Amino acid sequence: MGKRIFLAGATSAIGKRLIPLLTQAGHHVVGTTRSTVKAETLARSGIEPVVVDVFDADALNRAVKTAEPEIVIHQLTALPPGLDPALMGEALKANARVRKEGTQNLVHAAQGVGVRRLIAQSLAWVYMPGPQPFTEASPLYTGAIDELDVSKRGVIALEDSVMNAAPIEGIVLRYGRMYGPGTGFDSPPSALPLHVDAAAYAAFLSIDHGGPGAYNIAEPNDEVATAKAVADLGWNPAFRLPMKKSAPYMKEVRRFGAGRFSLYSS
Repeated sequence: MGKRIFLAGATSAIGKRLIPLLTQAGHHVVGTTRSTVKAETLARSGIEPVVVDVFDADALNRAVKTAEPEIVIHQLTALPPGLDPALMGEALKANARVRKEGTQNLVHAAQGVGVRRLIAQSLAWVYMPGPQPFTEASPLYTGAIDELDVSKRGVIALEDSVMNAAPIEGIVLRYGRMYGPGTGFDSPPSALPLHVDAAAYAAFLSIDHGGPGAYNIAEPNDEVATAKAVADLGWNPAFRLPMKKSAPYMKEVRRFGAGRFSLYSS
């Protein structure tokens, strides 16, 4: 049975790859954007668009209340296409604000309508220096917070908001460095690579599987351990969206969902 899902950041790189997974599974999706032009694109993709700014708390509260979601998925970012170095300085500050203020607003809106679970993207490279591979139980670099770079401060604020959103079940997906469609990078980076489709797949699985907490989401590497995501979510880093949303598309999705539970369990 499909669920009502509020996808914040539906036009982000991950959001775009997540939409077909959600719609093919029969979920009713309300997706956010700040652009009326992008809202038209979202409507054509089969979801219900809503134009709202995450920093406008009142408007966001109204949007979430109208959507009546069971699940909120937070894929909001403020990064430039291809991580353009000329734009990254200001973009990192804007992105940190999204992670801190935007996440707080989203959590409050979700709490106001009784959302069951909130799934948010985080980063897999904010661990305190120490023995590797880092597990989800390894401490984040929270010491001397004022000395941290702006991205790390934003990540720590985001995780704090999501993990302490009770009674909502908060899940943070600590993503590696992404590549693939919409990211501006065709080839995997040398450290913590993660294809954008596999990132979207982790968010999709988190709707029904796993418990509250953090999950490292990256391709096999020596820096962070990903066994928890594989075991608890049923995640597979090799997942890729097929080129067409057809019968072969559904067969491919089910193939990666095969195992001890179905990708489409209610």
